[in-house]
Amino acid sequence: MVGIICPILGAYVVIRGMGFMGDAMAHSVMPGIVIALILGLSSFWGSVPMAIVVAVSVGYLIHKKDVSVDTAVGVMFAGLFSFGLVLMSLVGGLTVSIEDILLGQILGVSKADMLISFVLTVLVLVTLVTFHKQLIFSGFDPVGSVVAGLNAGALNYMFLILLGISIVVTLHVVGVVLVVGLLITPAAASQMVMRRFTRAMLLGIIFGLFSTISGLYISYYFDLPSGPVMALVSFVIFLCCAMYERFFSQTQTSHLM
Repeated sequence: MVGIICPILGAYVVIRGMGFMGDAMAHSVMPGIVIALILGLSSFWGSVPMAIVVAVSVGYLIHKKDVSVDTAVGVMFAGLFSFGLVLMSLVGGLTVSIEDILLGQILGVSKADMLISFVLTVLVLVTLVTFHKQLIFSGFDPVGSVVAGLNAGALNYMFLILLGISIVVTLHVVGVVLVVGLLITPAAASQMVMRRFTRAMLLGIIFGLFSTISGLYISYYFDLPSGPVMALVSFVIFLCCAMYERFFSQTQTSHLM
């Protein structure tokens, strides 16, 4: 599921230039995770509401233009992540270690968590399919979409909430620190070699699935943490695409001369 939802949503994130937003939101749900664990609940019950609150708060600050996007995201990132770490240190004795939260532990995901992840993934995908054209239009041409009559504010809120939910699903696999590795990297790599959005998205899904599946096998056989290995595989794919794009563009230029 993670190998599918991350590249799909990541494609929209890349064209909107919101890569840092995804990383910051992943860190900002830390308090929700800790509170849920303190109450003896699945981390989903804390991270999902927290992600929605963060998404709406950031969207509100952006809409009001009281502060810049980078400032709003940076403040939320630092403040909430620090609060989560302090809260975890004060409580202690939780069933999940700080390493599992930061780096992920896919083998520790329960059947209930998998079911919740599946439901959330379907919800996000259905919403993206329904509003695909509007999100593409507003992503490539924000001013033009407003002139055309699209409700840019509502679309922005919706997209941020979808981003937050997708991040929550991904957290259990790669952890807080490396979410951006699966959210952004496959999408960015695919857009280097494919210019059409739909084709790039499909290629990104292939990259995402390969990163998660191969990363899981490598981590299992070499006794390594699964999250960092998946992110590393995704990074290697990105480097290969970057070299291919550079070589291909140089070849095209030489043929034109």
